[in-house]
Amino acid sequence: MLLPKDRLPTDRHARHGRLRDYFCDKDATATEVDGMWRLELGWPAGIERHVDPRIVDELIAWDGIGLGGMAMARRRSGRVLTALYDTWTLPSWTEWVARAGVPSDEPITILHLDDHRDLGSPRLSITDAGLVDLITGKSFDIRDPDSVLASCASGAVGMGSFLTPFLRAFPNCDVRQLGQAPKITATEDYSVVQDIHADDLLRPGAQRPAVRLDPLSDGGTGPGRYRATADLADWLADIGPGPVLLHVDMDYFNNRYDGDGDWPDRVRRHDPPLDIVLAKVDAVAAAMRSAGLVERIQDAVVAFSPGFFPAEMWQPAELRLRDGLAELYG
Repeated sequence: MLLPKDRLPTDRHARHGRLRDYFCDKDATATEVDGMWRLELGWPAGIERHVDPRIVDELIAWDGIGLGGMAMARRRSGRVLTALYDTWTLPSWTEWVARAGVPSDEPITILHLDDHRDLGSPRLSITDAGLVDLITGKSFDIRDPDSVLASCASGAVGMGSFLTPFLRAFPNCDVRQLGQAPKITATEDYSVVQDIHADDLLRPGAQRPAVRLDPLSDGGTGPGRYRATADLADWLADIGPGPVLLHVDMDYFNNRYDGDGDWPDRVRRHDPPLDIVLAKVDAVAAAMRSAGLVERIQDAVVAFSPGFFPAEMWQPAELRLRDGLAELYG
């Protein structure tokens, strides 16, 4: 991939920061060639890119894959896809869409357990022919799981942006984000509004799909709305009919690192001990079961989020989640 010289800073550190901000999940290396920048992308494989010192040890349970293999690692059991990166939520849900023939106006409830919203703008461009992957130049179609998978593999859709194309394609989603302090401390309701974001690197000025959340003064949930709350009762209140999709980013339970190498310096951290994490897993599973939602879940994705959720908690937390939602894994 070649870029004009003026697209990136000449200073090495500034250029590194610019590429990190743009590509997010992937590492980008820029080499000057004939007055242009040649970009090479790859999944982070160096130990210095991963703030959690226990990750390598815990990858033994994932067939001993290396750090560079984490982005593509996933395995299915019943209705649950378990992954390391939560990017794979989107391909899993689009496979369900294709199997079930879900219409675009379907009211879908999304149960989104996460310490982040995941509503960034993916590196896709809006064209007359539809969405196009800005990295590969190939088409992206939410109803074509192979194209979605390809854009996740390219890095065009990432951990922080996978919800955006789904909400644009299915505007009647009722999103329920369950979070914890310090990021979420109250119940707040929003309207999900389609928006655009101008690209500023690969194709400057190209329109990229985005959504924004407009606060609702009167509150309330329903199609086209987004509730963020730390309260289990508010999270599951007044859920309407229709299919339910579940996304569990394990950093909801503990986000010690938050992808930040300076995490020890943060005064306020979401870092409860394992016994509290397991108790919260039990409480979440019990709440969904009590609300009669477990049997309504059509597809679920559980992601460990390396560098966010502590690696030493991966196995015990997954075992507890499997116990609490056993029928989903069957």
